[in-house]
Amino acid sequence: MSRRSFAAGAAALMASLPAMTVPAAAAGSGAAGAKPPSSDLTTQTSGTYQFKVGDVRITALSDGTVPANLHQLLVGTTPAHTDALLSEDYLTNPVDVSINEWVFALGDRLVLIDTGAGGLFGPGYGGKLVASLREAGFGPSDVTDILLTHIHTDHSGGLMRDDQRVFQNATIHVGKLDVTFVLNRSNAANAHYDIKYFDEAIRTVKPYLDAGKVNAFDRTTTILPNLVASLHPGHTPGSAFFTLTSGNETIQFVGDIIHVAAIQFPDPSVAIVYDVNPTAAVAVRQQTFPQFVHDRTLIAVPHMSFPDIGHVRTAGTGFEWVPIAYVNRET
Repeated sequence: MSRRSFAAGAAALMASLPAMTVPAAAAGSGAAGAKPPSSDLTTQTSGTYQFKVGDVRITALSDGTVPANLHQLLVGTTPAHTDALLSEDYLTNPVDVSINEWVFALGDRLVLIDTGAGGLFGPGYGGKLVASLREAGFGPSDVTDILLTHIHTDHSGGLMRDDQRVFQNATIHVGKLDVTFVLNRSNAANAHYDIKYFDEAIRTVKPYLDAGKVNAFDRTTTILPNLVASLHPGHTPGSAFFTLTSGNETIQFVGDIIHVAAIQFPDPSVAIVYDVNPTAAVAVRQQTFPQFVHDRTLIAVPHMSFPDIGHVRTAGTGFEWVPIAYVNRET
């Protein structure tokens, strides 16, 4: 299968974004001066969710959601096949795709996994990470280590704001092949990627590289005690998993091996236009999903419904997602 371009993916994403409208206030309801509830759920009250893995408390952070026209974005399927699978999950195209990150403390280190889109998707689409981080009780200056599952706009865009590094005290840990690929503008022509996306990566990641704040790894690497990075190229050349172990419990942060649970669990052969190498991306799913089932691995996935934490189990000839149980108590 041929390489797909950032340009095609971004154009499809932007084409799928609906017009933003402000619902009119309902007349004659409620107390005088009271604002009636909006029928358009544009603002959520919480962008965080906490859970524990062993002794480590992890907080899922929402950077927001973006609508996606799956008829334009998915590869290796048809609109009819896509719609049939969506219907099984009571969904219709387009669907909103989450942009999620996670933060946790290891000793005196505060680790953030991915940084969201920042302002690169435009107003209203992403850009909520810092607010979610503050809701969790942290500020950008508290972060000491940022683990990028890969360098794509919606994972590294939050690194910079107004040409300033948002996370002044953080070192970025990222696959070396992503750095060498996307920070070299001359690769755009051969890869058929729009130069804009190389420029965005250069704008967000290179300032950290110039400041000596990038640790680029090219093999399985221990980032911090009990926190290991491993490479799984396909979606990008340097796509990485990060595995955290505490006591007898483990979680893997797996990046963009899957975007749409309703489609790619029952049919892992479906790729997406953002995959640099769709064939390899499909192979990663086909290899890891059975392993997740066998090992009962807890995984964190960036683009499924917040907070994107759960397990994979077999279902017919494919797989399905089992989210963790919701917990809301003090003890």
